[in-house]
Amino acid sequence: MDRFSECYQELIEWSYDSADRIVLNAYFPMGQQPGGMLVWWRNLYGRDETMDTAHLMRMAGRFSRRVRAFADAKGIPIIDCAPNVKKFEIAQADLSKHDGKPGVFLILVAKSKAPVWEVERTTTGKVGAIRRKKPMPYVNHYSFHIWDTEWGHITIKMSGHPPFGAQIILNGHDYLSCAAKQAGLTVTKQANCFVQTSDAAGLTKIADTLSEPETEGRLRELCDRWIYSSCLIFGLDLEEQQRSGFQYRYSTYQLEYCRNFCFSSGRKMWEILQRLVDRTRSRLDLKVVKTIFGFKNRPRVKRLKQNKWGVEVETPTYDLTVFHVHYGKLSLKIYSKGEFILRIEVMVHNASDTPFRRSLVDFPKLVSWAKDVLERFLDALQCVDVCFISDEAMETLPEPSTVGKTRVGGIDLNRPRMRLVVRTILSLSTSPTGFSAREVSRKVRSLGGLPEDEYGCRQAAYDLKKLRGKEWIDAKATPGGMKLWRKDCDPWRL
Repeated sequence: MDRFSECYQELIEWSYDSADRIVLNAYFPMGQQPGGMLVWWRNLYGRDETMDTAHLMRMAGRFSRRVRAFADAKGIPIIDCAPNVKKFEIAQADLSKHDGKPGVFLILVAKSKAPVWEVERTTTGKVGAIRRKKPMPYVNHYSFHIWDTEWGHITIKMSGHPPFGAQIILNGHDYLSCAAKQAGLTVTKQANCFVQTSDAAGLTKIADTLSEPETEGRLRELCDRWIYSSCLIFGLDLEEQQRSGFQYRYSTYQLEYCRNFCFSSGRKMWEILQRLVDRTRSRLDLKVVKTIFGFKNRPRVKRLKQNKWGVEVETPTYDLTVFHVHYGKLSLKIYSKGEFILRIEVMVHNASDTPFRRSLVDFPKLVSWAKDVLERFLDALQCVDVCFISDEAMETLPEPSTVGKTRVGGIDLNRPRMRLVVRTILSLSTSPTGFSAREVSRKVRSLGGLPEDEYGCRQAAYDLKKLRGKEWIDAKATPGGMKLWRKDCDPWRL
């Protein structure tokens, strides 16, 4: 149990963990390079005399005609969406009328950027340069909304141009709902959130299966089950897929992982949320603090521009508070979900910013890492919210300590420099990737208005060594250099 849950356990009736939005990229490796495209075309047609820009464009046209003919024959709605249309609202409205039969139940068409190949032929009629169009053009993408018995609602968004790149969008709550019913658990789901369950511990146990090594195989099986027979088939039939050796590889693009707390009192939950937002925003001292008031509808939330560090608070008119903490391509979010649910969420906007490869093999590791980030953030929130420090810790602060075999001085919080260092560590403490002495020195200079020659990396390293001696922070060697993390100990509640 995290320290936030321990602090408010008398007010929390039950809680559960869940992956939320999962986005996988599907790509044909041979189609990413000019030479690979040429070899693939030869495998498909046995010759390259017909490989030119016109024939590639005809494949895109054939894809479109086949999709529309299939939709008409099966009575499946196919909708051309204008820019800025909220496609998820269209899908939700159609899903509410779906009978639960596996297969495609809706197709949405919208333009989006995608790589498009163009081929130049020489004067002798041979294939010349094969290159991607620049800038990347907007082309039709077909979003196939599919109902799967194991994963619920899934979406496969595919480009109609070869090599038919695609994204598979999954919902962890749908997966949990289907798995819970198969396990005999009773759950009530509203607005992508469980508001009632017969076994919260069992629900979390099912959610933990996503971090098991077997998850890679289940995800690969899910993607293969639908992408070839229900999507790619409009560009290449099954015989053409086999003849040309067309086979997708999958990688992780985005992930959201959340912990949901169901409070016994909605009023108490609201008070705790407001207190967390107010105190965290002031104590963490991040670079950007921005409050937005407006008439907005969930779930769309305005995001900050690309700042490496930032905080955003949004309070719409219907008592919804959303609190973001941004770290590059990673975000942490706190918001209310309904009357009694408080959700803490980790959002990986791009898996390239995590310590793992994007390959599907590392997906279980990414889920476990996101869970660790969430728990560290909850511990940091609890330390900020609860103001307490033991007498024993205060008395031993000035005493010397040792790091390895080196004796270092104690901590004197009466000195302005040391207070700046403590404030800096607290402000950087929620960083999921840790922090370095260089980042600490830069932040201390920013907070105290100090010149670089007065407080640099050498001074920061010495101060951090004092904190390591008191076991307030941990040090760990990483490929990017030595990184530090704040340890969970009572003095940080100061």
